[in-house]
Amino acid sequence: MMEMAQTGLSWVLLAGGAFFFVVAGIGLIRMPDVYTRMHASSIADTAGAGLMLTGMMVAAGFSLISVKLIVILAIILFTSPIATHALAQAARHAGVEPILSRKARRRPAGSKARATGEAATKAKKRGRSRKAREVTP
Repeated sequence: MMEMAQTGLSWVLLAGGAFFFVVAGIGLIRMPDVYTRMHASSIADTAGAGLMLTGMMVAAGFSLISVKLIVILAIILFTSPIATHALAQAARHAGVEPILSRKARRRPAGSKARATGEAATKAKKRGRSRKAREVTP
């Protein structure tokens, strides 16, 4: 009975880790820029590998194999965020900007030119310009 529970828990943890890796693969394809792709891959690296290694530890039981898996997990938990941070800094140093900062540069927060993009298009469709909206209460 105990062995069945151990095997079941191991499979649940392994499936959870595999789920994180699949979601990270989809994130690498779907995300718009370098920084969000790095975020998706770092989450998979930490959470997915952590769950899979924990599942392997449960399956192995308390043995030398579990100690080795703990060491591997510790190495991954320490090196993965550092590597992701270094890659992000290198991308920033190379001049790669996040997509959100490009949008913010086009339309500064304090500017008066707020009727750009979708708001201007909707106002034109309704037949009202920006000045007409300012004058009417």
